Amino acid sequence: MDTPRGDRVVRWVRPDAIAVGGQEFRGSFAVSADGPIQDWPVASADGLDAAALDRLLEAQPELVVLGTGERRASLSPALQYQVLSKGVGLEVMDNGAAARTYNLLLGEGRRVLAAFILPAPG
Repeated sequence: MDTPRGDRVVRWVRPDAIAVGGQEFRGSFAVSADGPIQDWPVASADGLDAAALDRLLEAQPELVVLGTGERRASLSPALQYQVLSKGVGLEVMDNGAAARTYNLLLGEGRRVLAAFILPAPG
């Protein structure tokens, strides 16, 4: 995909790593048109908490696409409300679907942020 934000496009997804532009991530991270948020401290969907979501919301996205790993995980209603109450959309899906959705919305010029949960590098 060749877009003005090509260095922010997800190139590939594996269970243990994701490539964005020319950079490979092996731990949980987020990315938007403004750049990556590295060392996002979430190793599993169960470890997602209010502070981790607040860190994402600092980027002021209109939509957060949350990849919860190889499989889609559910978020508690309280965590969903935390995002939605700020007027930010939230979509939760597996990492592959999150990458495809993020790339599509990024290409449309939307203010989207994708957060990906990856197992801690070992």
